[in-house]
Amino acid sequence: MTPKALGHIRVLDLSRVLAGPWCSQNLADLGADVIKIERPGAGDDTRAWGPPYAKDASGADTTEAAYYLSANRGKRSVTCDISKPEGQALIRDLAKHADVVLENYKVGQLKKYGLDYESLKAVKPDLVYCSVTGFGQDGPYAHRAGYDFLIQGMGGLMSVTGERDDLPGGGPQKAGVALTDLMTGMYATIAILAALTHRDRTGEGQYIDMALLDVQVAMLANMGSNYLNSGKAPKRWGNAHANIVPYQTFACSDGYIIVATGNDGQYQKFVEVGGRADLATHERYATNPLRVKNRDELVPILAEMVKTQSRDWWIERLEAVGVPCGPINDLHDVFQNPQVQARGLVMEAPHPTAGKVKLVRSPMRLSASPAETDMAPPLLGQHTEEVLREVLGRTDAEIATLRSKNIL
Repeated sequence: MTPKALGHIRVLDLSRVLAGPWCSQNLADLGADVIKIERPGAGDDTRAWGPPYAKDASGADTTEAAYYLSANRGKRSVTCDISKPEGQALIRDLAKHADVVLENYKVGQLKKYGLDYESLKAVKPDLVYCSVTGFGQDGPYAHRAGYDFLIQGMGGLMSVTGERDDLPGGGPQKAGVALTDLMTGMYATIAILAALTHRDRTGEGQYIDMALLDVQVAMLANMGSNYLNSGKAPKRWGNAHANIVPYQTFACSDGYIIVATGNDGQYQKFVEVGGRADLATHERYATNPLRVKNRDELVPILAEMVKTQSRDWWIERLEAVGVPCGPINDLHDVFQNPQVQARGLVMEAPHPTAGKVKLVRSPMRLSASPAETDMAPPLLGQHTEEVLREVLGRTDAEIATLRSKNIL
């Protein structure tokens, strides 16, 4: 079998919803043994975030919400009530056999259970422990709950997302997916891998403090830099670009197209294809700084030019001359796209109740240790007995006793 990059790593995942599970799904894709700890009887909150739900062979809904399926493949589910001493002891025993603990409880909440970093470090000195919170472990907001939508607003993303205030429909807009959660999961993945590398070199574990607000501010990227270097807060530009013109959507005769001219040469080819070669050398539009300065007069001219032809007409001709362009696809279009299909981005995994489920494959392509798994997101508690026997050596009688006490 092809070796897995993280086949030697075990992750004890106490996180739920999206940021933490997105991180642990990345680690599972890379081969880590991810043990997902869930509340008995309820499990991860997202199990109930439906419809839609996965369908069984007869087309009826299962109990597996599509939201939950999106972030939990490749994991083993263990139910454990960590509010009870026996459950806390079980988690500490599992931590002894883990390389990484991942959690997204409120600041200080796990300390009362003896499951904070210092407590688990005492039983596993080289442990990598990653906490994901809304605002981090310190500062005046540390004890606040953090939600993606709130952080998109507080962290500035919504101030630069949405149509211009002076145009119809103008105003702040959140991203269509929980972008801050997802990016926090990605940054947490990187931090954990870095900490594991440090541990392998030095024998030293460490604590990782990941905050949604920190991530949101960091991912402002050029917008953050624009402000820090000008002192002026950037504004919303809708589907336009603050620093490049034209770099936006245009209405064609039968739909919309994105045109992204990254340099003057591409702009010149764009207007030449549209029969407006005069705009290529115009004294007010010949360079990008001029086009940015004079966008309010140039863009309406370009919009009229684009509207005269169909979407496919523009795409065919602009691609032929090397001008970046493309359609605006809905999700049906995305998964029918020949490039998406050629890359195999949709995978199917066998599932206990749905028969099989369709998932989006990991985009990480490693030639020697592929990032892939055929394990569907687990049913609630599906692997409880398996993990307790395999990892902790618990007997059937011991497991039955834990069940009788409603620990599992």
